[in-house]
Amino acid sequence: SEITVATQNMHQAEGGAFTGEISAGMLTDVGVTTVILGHSERRAYFHETDALIANKVDTALKHNMRVIFCFGEELKDRQINNHFNVVEYQLRDGLFHLEKTDWRNIVLAYEPVWAIGTGVTATNDDIKNVHNAIKATITKPLLYGGSVKVENVREICQIPNVDGALIGTASWKKEDFIQILENTKDL
Repeated sequence: SEITVATQNMHQAEGGAFTGEISAGMLTDVGVTTVILGHSERRAYFHETDALIANKVDTALKHNMRVIFCFGEELKDRQINNHFNVVEYQLRDGLFHLEKTDWRNIVLAYEPVWAIGTGVTATNDDIKNVHNAIKATITKPLLYGGSVKVENVREICQIPNVDGALIGTASWKKEDFIQILENTKDL
């Protein structure tokens, strides 16, 4: 199958008494080989720092897992034109310690926090500008996530340097997710 099941989080420790957490070993034992790390909600609600996320990335890679590395700015950062710096710091602190060979298992996902689950979508220019800046430095698959839905997924996925979409809330309804797949199958 071309469908991969990913987990939305993973604990950084190899083992130990971490009730409620799941380790890389537990995930790979049941066949899960992809993990989403650095999501804005994990950063905001669970106070995950760039250093902690880097540690999680290292653990996932040690277990030969693919990492979907999320990053993005909050509205306040965009309003003061600091969004490029925030994105740069998150990428640098979370990933730039990796060896060149480690990057084969990294997929990037730019998700402006102010556009996640709010119904507000970044403009095509917002998306293009950040994606172009990232691709000028890192030539890895780069997804866009942030209020991607049936009505806008095709247009977003046609923006230069957008290699796909990370679908959140729109994937909750089976009919919407199927329509998203239909809308993008020829891209």
